[in-house]
Amino acid sequence: MKRLTIVAAMLGIASAAMAEGYQVNTFSAKQEGMGHVGVGMKLGSESVIFNPGALTFMDKTMEISGAVSAISSHVDCYYNGSTYETSNKVSTPMNISAAWRIYDNFFAGVSFYTPYGSSINWGRNWPGAALNQSVDLKIFTVQPTLSWRIIPKLSVGAGLMITWGNVDLNKGLVSGSSFGTMLGLLGAGSWNENVSPASANLTGSSELALGVNVGAMYDINKQWTVGASFRSKMKMHVKAGDVTVEYANETAQALLETNLQNLNYTNFDASMPCPYVLTAGVSYKPIEKLILAFDLQLNGWKAYDYLDITFAEQEAFNQHLKKDYKNTLTYHLGAQYAVTPRCDLRCGLMIDTSPCNKDYYNPETPGTTRIEPSVGLSFSPLKGLSVDLAFMYVYGTKAKNCTGEYDDFIAKTLNSMVGTQILPPPLAPSPLTTSYMPSSPPSASAIPSKK
Repeated sequence: MKRLTIVAAMLGIASAAMAEGYQVNTFSAKQEGMGHVGVGMKLGSESVIFNPGALTFMDKTMEISGAVSAISSHVDCYYNGSTYETSNKVSTPMNISAAWRIYDNFFAGVSFYTPYGSSINWGRNWPGAALNQSVDLKIFTVQPTLSWRIIPKLSVGAGLMITWGNVDLNKGLVSGSSFGTMLGLLGAGSWNENVSPASANLTGSSELALGVNVGAMYDINKQWTVGASFRSKMKMHVKAGDVTVEYANETAQALLETNLQNLNYTNFDASMPCPYVLTAGVSYKPIEKLILAFDLQLNGWKAYDYLDITFAEQEAFNQHLKKDYKNTLTYHLGAQYAVTPRCDLRCGLMIDTSPCNKDYYNPETPGTTRIEPSVGLSFSPLKGLSVDLAFMYVYGTKAKNCTGEYDDFIAKTLNSMVGTQILPPPLAPSPLTTSYMPSSPPSASAIPSKK
């Protein structure tokens, strides 16, 4: 294993910012305007995701809601006096929910949403290429849900999360510094250490994973409502992904192909967790037109201890990369004010603390504590139709002197050949440490409903 110092913080604008790690908070354009609060609120069909127990407090016979968000992220990394930037495509997570009344105290619903994902592109050649060049991770969930109001003030609900996903990952197999050392030993010239000689593209689809989303709501009185929800942990498993090896040029291919070519004829196996999320929330109406709400969210990131990637019949290339994430808290605070019967204004704040261990940092999902103020509004041009807009600004605190761990396969070969450690020692922390991520335009949703 080698370590590469990689340092990050983030700065940007987002309507639907990714939460820490690879969790995504884009479940509602309306709630994004309130800091993505909602577990203690009566949200109609959107309660299927936020709190299944709140669904029976819906005052309509049927409701449908949907939203799409655009996330345009930008990441800067400062390393050894130079700046490296990402070139990321726009991500568009979405959600759609429907709910309907079965009996006066019994409701059903279904949602489709994207609870986890990550999209980042550092390019092929930069100092952290052996850690990550690019990743495109998408995870989707369909959730059928039932909700029962046991007594007039108390309701419970449960949904089955049926989840799948796909991944497209590019990663350097050989560091530029290791390859330069090899060329020097062979008397074959020099190499730019920022150029990755050989890279692997890993693509695959995960098997179906099942989980539960359960919740409860208690309507204390006309002013106070409390709620709680729990989304269980799931394990996403790619059983037989495809591998393709690419080389920087003919020189790299001529020297490395003998060792690496068999990866093109094998499959990889990898797993990663979708952590549990436990949330408690409360809402308060001091006056009829104003709603204040607060959610406290516990994210079970401690489940992400290692990323293991194994290659069929190519054990020499297996990776056992330590992550050592920790559980974190996310704080949501929001307010909504009804300016007119057809127009609501919102504002909010979300503080999302980082789960990352600075000793095992990885630019596939750069993580810093994020402070995310937001604003939003709804207007109803027609009876039964609501259009929601939200805008969230994301500021990430700096992460300094972080290091990342990776496997350098040629390093193992070279050291074995000469019987000693010939490669440079792990890189020391850079004095320049900063910058990370997201920016995006506002998200929007339209909610037609039927009495």
